[in-house]
Amino acid sequence: MAKTHPKKTARAKRIRRIRKKITGNSAQPRLRVFKSNKHIYAQIIDDSAGKTLVSMSTMDKGFQKSDDDDKTGKAKKVGILLAEAAKNAGVSKVVFDRGGYIYHGRVKALSEGAREGGLQF
Repeated sequence: MAKTHPKKTARAKRIRRIRKKITGNSAQPRLRVFKSNKHIYAQIIDDSAGKTLVSMSTMDKGFQKSDDDDKTGKAKKVGILLAEAAKNAGVSKVVFDRGGYIYHGRVKALSEGAREGGLQF
């Protein structure tokens, strides 16, 4: 029987606990965050329709890479670009889903960037 990593199972529990309380609809979709060791990804999801409306990451073509930015700076840029793309898609209000991570560092920087870009939480 395969063993699972304790950090992964703990994060999965946190995700389930958060998703009980947070759902996105067409009026106020859900902004979901995922981070890896190198990159950060964000999606705006309409849970009632089951569709991703907008997505942005450090891997996207629209993201301009610069060597002077650290991972937190890149996360903030992703948040700003995500907010601009959301405005173009007609989304102004979202519900923030931190994806089982603590609201600190890159997750916080992404949400602050999204707020600077014009999204309302």
